[in-house]
Amino acid sequence: MGKPTGFIEYLRELPADRTPDERIRDWSEFHHHMEEPRLRQQGARCMDCGIPFCHTGTLISGMAAGCPIHNLIPEWNDLVYRGLWKEALARLHKTNNFPDFTGRVCPAPCEGSCVLGINNPPVTIKNIEYSIAEKGWSEGWIVPEPPKFRTGKKVAVIGSGPAGLCAAAQLNHAGHTITVFERADRPGGLLMYGIPNMKLDKEQVVLRRIRQMEAEGIRFLCNAEVGKSFPAEKLLKEFDAVVLCTGATKPRDLPIEGRALKGVHFAMEFLTANTSSLLDQHRNGNFISAEGKGVVVIGGGDTGTDCVGTSMRQGCRSLVQMEILPKPPLERANDNPWPEWPKVYRLDYGQEEAAAKFGDDPRTYLTTARKFVGDDHGQVKEVLTVRIQWEKNDKGQFVPREVPGTEKTVPAQLVLLAMGFLGPEQPLLEALRVERDARTNVKAEFEKYQTNVQGVFAAGDCRRGQSLVVWAFNEGRGAARECDRYLMGQTDLT
Repeated sequence: MGKPTGFIEYLRELPADRTPDERIRDWSEFHHHMEEPRLRQQGARCMDCGIPFCHTGTLISGMAAGCPIHNLIPEWNDLVYRGLWKEALARLHKTNNFPDFTGRVCPAPCEGSCVLGINNPPVTIKNIEYSIAEKGWSEGWIVPEPPKFRTGKKVAVIGSGPAGLCAAAQLNHAGHTITVFERADRPGGLLMYGIPNMKLDKEQVVLRRIRQMEAEGIRFLCNAEVGKSFPAEKLLKEFDAVVLCTGATKPRDLPIEGRALKGVHFAMEFLTANTSSLLDQHRNGNFISAEGKGVVVIGGGDTGTDCVGTSMRQGCRSLVQMEILPKPPLERANDNPWPEWPKVYRLDYGQEEAAAKFGDDPRTYLTTARKFVGDDHGQVKEVLTVRIQWEKNDKGQFVPREVPGTEKTVPAQLVLLAMGFLGPEQPLLEALRVERDARTNVKAEFEKYQTNVQGVFAAGDCRRGQSLVVWAFNEGRGAARECDRYLMGQTDLT
């Protein structure tokens, strides 16, 4: 590496965020930029560690350890340190089609597996990745690069989320003619409607990539739901191959008393409608508002945090977030060693904003909802909660048990269910006669992605279940590689 002692000389630094009081007044991204000299110092902290676990991308204890798309992190860290930004961008684009997305929304399992992180704060990999991508855009280095020849093969990609965009980009680079079907009114899938604007700006970040892809020859068909507005059998006749990237959009429900009350919604209903209204400049008025309401968010993870952040910006009166799991420790537990993802307590952006306004982290752990209580008009007015503890059943499995006498009533006029997803929606898969596994995901072997239907491939959450954006990138690229091999007999895609 260019600075062998960089990790000794420089401390970990990140750009400051806009203050919570300021950022909850708008929907703009909340991160500030870091100036170039300090970024180069952060790149210098990357060690000549011999075995860079940061880009291994393995699964340990069911979670990603290192980068699932195997970003060449030490190489572009060194190039940034040397001031060779254009070369760093080229290196980054070798493995990542959209580093401006992952640099914003990825939880950075690479940093959890950084060798320096064994006994020091890890390298700021995610911020350097983000900075490389933004440097590429500001300098005009990122431009449309249409393929030099066309193969004459036509491929349909179903879904324009992270897996679909990666599959489309890679197959287009291989020279195939790509049509991306998206049932929403705008392309981007999860990136457009599932992630709020303050984390990932739609016009300045998502749509600029879509426009680049269109200039490279990719066709996006919106308001086109295959199986409804576009017959599934027509898909198989008109295209030489199909890549399913529909996501895992079936939400986990909470079927307790009062579930049918007004004001109880799935998280994605809330987030999608809000982003749609925002992009339409609030002309449609068709969104679920938290303004002046007591909000209860049930569930954690990124989706729960996004519900918290969105509710704060809409002007909620109070906010409680319930998590059924125990509060994580402040430092790695003995059963969570490096290079596993560190399961430690974090105050994410939404909880930080709620704490700044209401005085404390809104999360309450080891808690679940027992009942939703409504008023005379069928509107939810409160949530009956109960504490739980985790105990082993007769099969040795940990299961939640209610703790008697711990019932509590929480006022709520808006309840948001953010408890994850159960798998892909089934009608299209049934129409295509695609086999599914025991979890209702598309049955296709990892690294091969071929379904039981000839010429039909599957990638992302619809194949592996709910997961990270960066895993969707891995699978979208992998499915493109195998689809290209199917069409041409060989492939140069990676």
